[in-house]
Amino acid sequence: MKYPDKKEALNLLKTSKGQLEGIIKMIEDDRYCVDISKQILSVQGLLRKANLLIIDQHIRHCVKQAIREGNGDEKVDEIIELISSYAK
Repeated sequence: MKYPDKKEALNLLKTSKGQLEGIIKMIEDDRYCVDISKQILSVQGLLRKANLLIIDQHIRHCVKQAIREGNGDEKVDEIIELISSYAK
């Protein structure tokens, strides 16, 4: 995977990993449930942002290239399927 936002996506995922490890520790330490839930929501937001960066780059590079080469139908179908999973 080569694209300009790769570093940003990696940083978001690494931050998510650190926060997830913190959440596990919070649960092990019997921390307050609402605080744990807030941290889980934070990680979900980071993962969502990283995923959108990756999808954006996929559309801008892989899908565009497939369309130029005349075989974009499969890539477009993948994106439609992915978007429909967001809508669920």
